[in-house]
Parts: sequence; structure tokens; C-alpha cells
Amino acid sequence: MRIGHGYDVHKLVEGRKCIIGGVDIPHTLGLLGHSDADVLLHAVMDAIIGAMAMGDIGHLFPDNDAEFKDIDSMILCERVAKVMDAQGYAIGNIDATVIAQKPKLAPHIESMRENIAGVFNTDIKNVSVKATTEEKLGFTGQELGIAAHAVCLIIEK
Repeated sequence: MRIGHGYDVHKLVEGRKCIIGGVDIPHTLGLLGHSDADVLLHAVMDAIIGAMAMGDIGHLFPDNDAEFKDIDSMILCERVAKVMDAQGYAIGNIDATVIAQKPKLAPHIESMRENIAGVFNTDIKNVSVKATTEEKLGFTGQELGIAAHAVCLIIEK
């Protein structure tokens, strides 16, 4: 068994989609980044890559590489899943928390869990996604950005 932790943050801006956990969430602001800026999937990938001691998503998918400009993070997850499989690992479980004052994420949590479970070929019972606010404190509380933490356990197949 190996464990990993991931963290990501993206700024909220006008003119971008707000994609979290592979779900396009209606909101007046979206997340800024080189890819689609899916903060949740980025944290999950960092946790998995970290558990394999292979660096982070920036190592595998550099933000100065045009191949990854505006790429769907679900595609990046597919690539991480292939690396994990090639290394002989499978998901034990994933536990993630998204920190956002707005938009409200509760109506989208199950879809996020389904997306993550599907792309990493695991049962949905192995994927937990939670959302919280910071009571209007800090950059997330002031609606300047959204952050996510994720931990995972990977197991040898």
C-alpha cells in the first residue's frame, strides 16, 4: 500500500468555465489555468502521482507544453490511470475536499464521484468528494479562487 496527498488551487475569473471533478458547473466565474483548470481532478492526480513517487502533474503535464493547453483534465486522468496500471497499482480509496465559497457544489458531488471512479477504474464506494466553504475567510472565502485537497491509497494489483 502507498499513500499520496495532492493540493491544487486556481483563480476564479470571468470568461472561463467552472469545471470541477469533470462537471461543468454553472457559475458567473470560471477557473483560470493552462488546462481546463479542474482543481479537484488536479489534486486527485497529484495524490496518485505522489503515491507512486513520480513527482506531480506539472512533471507529467508541463504548463508550458502546448499539448496541454485547455485540455480536458479527464483526459489527463486517463493518462495517469494508465501509468498507475503500468506500475502495477490500483485505487484503494480517494478522499477529496473542495474549498469554495461559491458555487454550491452539493448538487454535483455524485457526478464528480462517478467521474473519478470511472476514470480510475474503481468502485464509487472508493471515492469520497466533499465540499466546504471557509466562512468568507481567505482567498476562497472571498471568492478569488477555489482550492482542493486529496489523499489516496493505492494498492498493488
